[in-house]
Amino acid sequence: MSSPVQADPLTKSIQSRRLLFRELARPLRLFSNITPNWFGSIMGTGVVANAAASLPLQFLGLRAAATVIWAVAAILLVLLLAATAMHWIRFPRVARTHHLNPVMAHFYGAPPMAILTVGAGTLLVGQAVIGLNAAVVVDTVLWSIGTALGLASAVAVPYLLFTRHEGADDSAFGGWLMPIVPPMVSAATGALLIPYAPAGQARLNLLLGCYAMFGLSLIASFVVIVQIWSRLARHSVGAAAAVPTLWIVLGPLGQAITAANLLGANAHLAVNAELARALELFGVVFGVPTLGFSLLWAALATAITARTARRRLPFSLTWWSFIFAIGTNVTGMSALAPHTGSIAIAVLADAAYVVLVAVWLIVASRTFHGSVIRGSLFLAQAAAANAVPTAQAPASAVPDGAVPVIAGSREHCDRGGQQQQSMTMPLG
Repeated sequence: MSSPVQADPLTKSIQSRRLLFRELARPLRLFSNITPNWFGSIMGTGVVANAAASLPLQFLGLRAAATVIWAVAAILLVLLLAATAMHWIRFPRVARTHHLNPVMAHFYGAPPMAILTVGAGTLLVGQAVIGLNAAVVVDTVLWSIGTALGLASAVAVPYLLFTRHEGADDSAFGGWLMPIVPPMVSAATGALLIPYAPAGQARLNLLLGCYAMFGLSLIASFVVIVQIWSRLARHSVGAAAAVPTLWIVLGPLGQAITAANLLGANAHLAVNAELARALELFGVVFGVPTLGFSLLWAALATAITARTARRRLPFSLTWWSFIFAIGTNVTGMSALAPHTGSIAIAVLADAAYVVLVAVWLIVASRTFHGSVIRGSLFLAQAAAANAVPTAQAPASAVPDGAVPVIAGSREHCDRGGQQQQSMTMPLG
């Protein structure tokens, strides 16, 4: 076990005079640890805008605020893509290890979802700024890129999990859903493009393709959710820093409700009236029971998070798990409400949006302080590692602001499976 490298007095003096990035010894350190989980911040910011545009009960100023938030998400996406490119150019050895990390690898699902979220926002609220035609073109391009990357992550990351990563009975966590949820996001956001696709086979294939991705992601998500439930029942909650990832379970559930209802609403544009009616009814028949389980999981996740927070819940990038998960359930309820005529679901959607905005403001402000002001978020893997407890160990054993990251692959870990080498990522 090693200790963090201490800066010399001159470096400390220079850092103390900075207004921004105070804890970075050199500017280039900004790009040394741009890991894929950073894209969770784009997902979270983008869904705040998209959810606002779809709320069943609108109010004055909401659309304007959503447009501003979408613009922020779009700018951040460009900046983060540029930072990621710089990370690969200047720190290629570090960049090439992300996919071998059994925790970080799963967050390769975040970049495609960030791209898809910003693309959908362009069509939903961005058209007021750039015009409808331009918005359709931008969304089509971003949807195509995000879908291709999302399908790749849905295959590549589970393949690595099955063949390269060393696992244990208590390995399952919310992050396992990250690489398999992007196709569900493609299904939900692709539904928005159906009215603009050429009539005929192109529109029909888009509809059917979205339903295929809906099924791909839904069934795979159910498999993982069962394993997460089993891990919680058999091995307890685990490290405090990993608790926010429990909220990721709400992501595929809410996004599935959104996709089923948006696809059903636009099915009449691509198929005959009888089939279109059946698909629209499917959105309700599927959506209401799924919403019930989603609310159950939300209650469990809230109770576990509150219990952990009373002991200490260190801030980290995993806090963005709260945002996208709540946001997808807002969009799901917003899509479900008009099909059921339920005022209760409509009110619940708006109430959940208020919670979403409140949590987003907290997480966004703390991320801004930890990245732009302090710069500590960019030092995540540069800091020396301490041993991270297993799921059975007490949460207090995790250092403040650290996220457990299990390091190694089947080639580097003990094949007997008795013990894994671990490290922590101080994230704020």
